[in-house]
Amino acid sequence: MGKKPTGKPNGRPHANIDQIQFEKLCGIQCTKEEIADWFFVDENTLNAWCKRVYGHAFSVIYRQKKGMGKISLRRSGYEMAKVNPTVHIFYAKNHLGMTDHVEIQDNTALDKLDEIIKEVKANAVQR
Repeated sequence: MGKKPTGKPNGRPHANIDQIQFEKLCGIQCTKEEIADWFFVDENTLNAWCKRVYGHAFSVIYRQKKGMGKISLRRSGYEMAKVNPTVHIFYAKNHLGMTDHVEIQDNTALDKLDEIIKEVKANAVQR
């Protein structure tokens, strides 16, 4: 004969992880280790909680939730770029692919510069 059920659950109680806080921590792109530390749980416990609550592993949920943080960062960067030229330049370079690279179409200036350098070197050798 088996044991009589006592009505008490077996094993440890589930970890107390606040879902809203969890999603906010993902949104600001905390690492798995940092999120686990925040809730005083092991990374494996965090992964099991994700599977129980969301039906997917931590990595899947993290990818989804960190996107909200990126959107928020993009929005605030865009708003700040409207009023701050430095931020505007940074934003344009990093998000629009703009660069400070200057292409010289006319080689005349370069040819002249080469001539001047040759003259300076020749004069330096003669001294």
